[in-house]
Amino acid sequence: MKYMLLIYLEEHSLDETERQACYVESTQLAHQLKADGQYLAASPLQPTALATSVRVRDGKRFVTDGPFAETREQLGGYYLVDVQDLDAAIAIAEQIPMARKGTVEVRPLIEIPGLPKD
Repeated sequence: MKYMLLIYLEEHSLDETERQACYVESTQLAHQLKADGQYLAASPLQPTALATSVRVRDGKRFVTDGPFAETREQLGGYYLVDVQDLDAAIAIAEQIPMARKGTVEVRPLIEIPGLPKD
């Protein structure tokens, strides 16, 4: 089953040294997951200052700068994994470095027939 592990944290909670260390540790985890056949994708996201939100209401497009919701923690990155069950996904989520400073949300994907394959 595929799970999206969404990483939330306060965007400015890491200094550059901590951020680089997180990238190194996250890359190591990705390589471990790949070796175990569980890795599908992972990436940090650019800051919310570079985000754009799109909404369509009554057929009209509304584009605004920044994330849709104002919250204390922002979506900072993700892992996409293919594992046996929720327990396996949670075991991976707890290894993500930002789980120690923020929150990792574990969400199963809905696989829709007919979507393009890799």
